[in-house]
Amino acid sequence: MSKSAVALIFVGLFLAGGVISFWKQKLPKGVIAVVAIGAVMCLGTGLMRL
Repeated sequence: MSKSAVALIFVGLFLAGGVISFWKQKLPKGVIAVVAIGAVMCLGTGLMRL
């Protein structure tokens, strides 16, 4: 496993936690969508690098 894959998966999970936190705080849906897209892209890239 490369370090970049681990880093991307970690960042993706961190952003996913942010999405959950933002959802509970009732922030605007646009902010949540942007962070969610970033989380999915990081997780996807990290998993493809494995």
